[in-house]
Amino acid sequence: MPAVHKLLLEEALQDSPQTRSLLSVFEEDAGTLTDYSNKLLQTMQRVYGAQSEMGLATEQLSKQLLEYEKQNFALGKGDEEVISTLQHFAKTVEELNSLHSELATLIADRMVYPMIQFREKDLTEISTMKEIFGISHWPVTIIVCSLAEHEAAMVKYSRLPKKRENEKAKAEVVSEVAFARRKQHQASMQYYCALNALQHRKRVAMLEPMLGYTHAQINFFKKGIELVTKKMDTFLSSVSSMTQSIQSQLDTEAESMRMTQRDLLSVEDMVYMPDRDLDPVNRTLIQKAGYLNIRNKTGLVTTAWDRLYFFTQGGNLMCQPRGAVAGGMVMDLDNSSVMAVECEDRRYCLQITSPTGKTVVSYHHFSWNNNRSIILQAESKREYEEWICTLNNISRQIYLTDNPEAVAIRLNQTAIQAVTPITSFERRQEGSPNPDRAKPGGVVVTAAASQKPTVAPEPDDLIALGTPIQFDIMLPASEFQDQNRAGGRRTNPFGETEEDSSSDSDDSLLQQVFAVRFLGSMAVRSGHTQEVIYEAMRQVLAARAIHNIFKTSESHLMVTSNSLRLIDPQTQVTRISFQLGDVTQFAAHQENGRLMGFVVECRDWSEGEEEGSPSFSAFVFESHTEGEKICYTISLGKEIIEAKKDPEALAQLMKSMPLTNDGKFLLLESESGDTSNGGGEEDLESEA
Repeated sequence: MPAVHKLLLEEALQDSPQTRSLLSVFEEDAGTLTDYSNKLLQTMQRVYGAQSEMGLATEQLSKQLLEYEKQNFALGKGDEEVISTLQHFAKTVEELNSLHSELATLIADRMVYPMIQFREKDLTEISTMKEIFGISHWPVTIIVCSLAEHEAAMVKYSRLPKKRENEKAKAEVVSEVAFARRKQHQASMQYYCALNALQHRKRVAMLEPMLGYTHAQINFFKKGIELVTKKMDTFLSSVSSMTQSIQSQLDTEAESMRMTQRDLLSVEDMVYMPDRDLDPVNRTLIQKAGYLNIRNKTGLVTTAWDRLYFFTQGGNLMCQPRGAVAGGMVMDLDNSSVMAVECEDRRYCLQITSPTGKTVVSYHHFSWNNNRSIILQAESKREYEEWICTLNNISRQIYLTDNPEAVAIRLNQTAIQAVTPITSFERRQEGSPNPDRAKPGGVVVTAAASQKPTVAPEPDDLIALGTPIQFDIMLPASEFQDQNRAGGRRTNPFGETEEDSSSDSDDSLLQQVFAVRFLGSMAVRSGHTQEVIYEAMRQVLAARAIHNIFKTSESHLMVTSNSLRLIDPQTQVTRISFQLGDVTQFAAHQENGRLMGFVVECRDWSEGEEEGSPSFSAFVFESHTEGEKICYTISLGKEIIEAKKDPEALAQLMKSMPLTNDGKFLLLESESGDTSNGGGEEDLESEA
């Protein structure tokens, strides 16, 4: 170690300018050392703070690793191996935390504390001595108090007179000068010693903290190596293998996703275009989900359309708005009516009507309560048709069967084959309705018809092969048979006679209105068997399904004691009218009670016959109520027609009229001519 510079104590008493210059160098060195030591101490304290924070952080890390098991991950199935591994890591981190805490303590004791001692004991002492004994206007530092006393004593000594010497005064001044010089000498030597000692202590002060820090780190690393090598070699190797396996799976999955993404993006732009579906319509679905627009009433006359996610669940239609955690039920689809509608000049609209009048459930801020029906809009034609088919399949309660998919396929095949001639009527007995179901709608069979054998007729005997089906109410189906005929009197296309206008005013004994939808009509060969109505229903429904005809308009079917009239509910204009006497047969469907139909007999005098050749047309309707109610009302009207021939029989009929909870029987006035008998029955309204 090279020698250090020092101040000579022998020169302290002399206090020469050279000594003062050298003293200023030592003071400058002490000042530089003080500034550096303060910065070094701040850095060491920062290291200690970081190490202390490391200990707190590792402790928090250990606790957080244990919290993984308590997290309720929605997709946490299969994380048992990860949980056990993290628990092992938490235990290891806890042991490392103890090592970090021990390292922080060693850093504080062996590095930070020695530097603080050096600054407080050595540097502060030099600074204090300099502040106490220093003087600002001198170029070097000297002992202020001693100097002042020495200067004062020297002034007195210099003023001693030459002639009149006073030995006593001289002795006192000399003694005072000597005391001041001694005091100055002692202070100077003390200050010189402190500055000389600082040159040695600064070397120790720089090396000792770093020596302690290095030993602390070595101790930390030794214990850490023992911890890792003895306890964690096998564990770390297994964790490394597990992470490599997971990474390999991730790479494989990422490559698979990239390939899938590339394949999905390589399709044509038509995939992203609405209403460009290339796949055929699946009519056998019993479950479906997707986005639909629903019309929501926002005011008395204003509506708004909301895009919601709809799905079917069992026999219910559900919806789930965006942001909702679960779906809610919109309505019960069992026996509901699903049909295409025109709504606000929008395409692909369909209407679902509840058959029982149940209140539709309100969900979140969307409210459709107090409505028996809702209107939905699909995005494309394919979605539109599939939703209608799916909802119709659910309304038939196919989902309750043992094999709903097979039943749906079978019904779809039946619909496709419906317009194909069948060789034997008995082959479709499974799907044929029971004629006895609608016995209230039966008619009085004529004598000629009663003598016919009861053998089941063939389909060709009921409806001619290739008979066109009319889905509009503009003309009755019998006009298709008359379009190529020439001469003679043609049947009125609306089934009305010249006397129809006056008969309405006389028709007062029975008047009942039903909300119905016209499905179709067609010419038939026979008009006195219910099988012809069932066959017409089958062919009309099958033709609608095959040709994707779902649009129907609502009408009012008015049954009176004289006629059947189909009235437009908006304009109250009669679309078509038939005399009740011309209705030869009527019946309701066996499986779908809302379906009903009737056969009308017309006369054609084009061949010159005296009474005209009879022709028959079958009309099929879907009602909002049970079809048997309409059949019962028609049967009641026919009984009234027969009873009108005898006033007493008519009065007896009115008295014995059975009343039910369905339908309305309205008696306006008596047509018997006896005002006494009919006056009390005016405006009588009862349930029929």
